[in-house]
Amino acid sequence: MTQDIKEILISQSQIDARVKELAGEINKDYKGKCVFFIGVLKGCFLFLSDLLKEIKLDTNVDFMMVSSYSGTQSSGVVRTLLDLKQSIEGKHVIIVEDIVDSGLTMNYMLKNLSTRNPKSLEICTLLNKPSCRKIKVPIKYSGFEIPDKFVVGYGLDYNEIYRNLPYIGVLKESAIKER
Repeated sequence: MTQDIKEILISQSQIDARVKELAGEINKDYKGKCVFFIGVLKGCFLFLSDLLKEIKLDTNVDFMMVSSYSGTQSSGVVRTLLDLKQSIEGKHVIIVEDIVDSGLTMNYMLKNLSTRNPKSLEICTLLNKPSCRKIKVPIKYSGFEIPDKFVVGYGLDYNEIYRNLPYIGVLKESAIKER
């Protein structure tokens, strides 16, 4: 699996440090409040888990699964595959995402979730690819800004592989063609 990685873009230690910083920002911004975290499956699970370990607030957690990808390309059509089990009405909500690139998924989620009357609604993403943005979305908490490269690891996959890598790596072209 590691032989398929062209370069390590963000190391495990860089991720660990930035996750702690993001949690610190959230702890400060929401001091004394309960925060409802919505994890966007599947890619967010490691990031959300590590982030929650550093949150010193009352929290609630639920998950959504939305998809606009097929292989390495966005289809442009966002579908909800799994919806929330809990109400977010009147709650401070933070959507936790692995990566925001085109903005289509986040735009869809913001519109969808805002109709459910949360008290506040923000985005926290580990990776931000603004060069790929098709729709501008307001990202309050951003871990790393990355170039337009196809990345895997730390929850991000290619055809359900590489999620368990402890870093963010760029996949070799040959690995994409082989799978």
